[in-house]
Amino acid sequence: MLHRVEHVMGFPVSLRVDDEHVPESAADAVFAWLREADARFSPFKEDSEVSRYDRAELSEDALSADLREILDLCEHYRRATGGAFDVRPPGRRLDPCAVVKGWSVQRAAELLKQAGASRFVLNAGGDVVTAGGPWRVGVRHPEHADQLCTVLSLTDGAVATSACYERGDHIHDARTGRPATGLLSLTVVAATLTEADSVATAAFALGPEGVDWAAALPGCEVFAVDAERRVLRTPGFPTAEAKAA
Repeated sequence: MLHRVEHVMGFPVSLRVDDEHVPESAADAVFAWLREADARFSPFKEDSEVSRYDRAELSEDALSADLREILDLCEHYRRATGGAFDVRPPGRRLDPCAVVKGWSVQRAAELLKQAGASRFVLNAGGDVVTAGGPWRVGVRHPEHADQLCTVLSLTDGAVATSACYERGDHIHDARTGRPATGLLSLTVVAATLTEADSVATAAFALGPEGVDWAAALPGCEVFAVDAERRVLRTPGFPTAEAKAA
């Protein structure tokens, strides 16, 4: 069994692999890739591809295929939310972190599968990809750091939560330019973390209407707590049984 925790992209990333035949080099590859993604796509690193493109030092034709994919995803969710989700609103720098995190961690999970891992959990700052299982995943209470508001059961899939309890009002509704309001937290379960993380952030930017928007997407299940402390969840959200191991 492999177990490793490292600090990458500004948050702790933990990996557990229960397959005995998977070599330690698989974990090495996961964390090497995450460090590479951070170096290439972080808007907080002056020499990253994202920063250079934002400063117009790189043309569209000079962009890597990876960054083109990321920007295409960003544009997809900008259009899907009517502009509420926008990684480059007027007057602000390009910041695709809301897509990069899930996208890069999902790719790390694919590296594990290529190495032969069939039962693992990869937790990147609370956003999780699983295989095998079932795995129990807790969702933090939006107002009480030492409590969970729900626990879900995942076998092969991903879960991501958007909220303001860690980084303050960092998610903005780009239609207004102001911090998103109306929700305390919103959790999305999807087949990949690329989708779960992007949808969770985009839905949070939409505010209360984001719950129905995310719930209408094929393959997405939603759990949300609104500003009135009401819990909203889709019927298929995989809440774990209390007696589950």
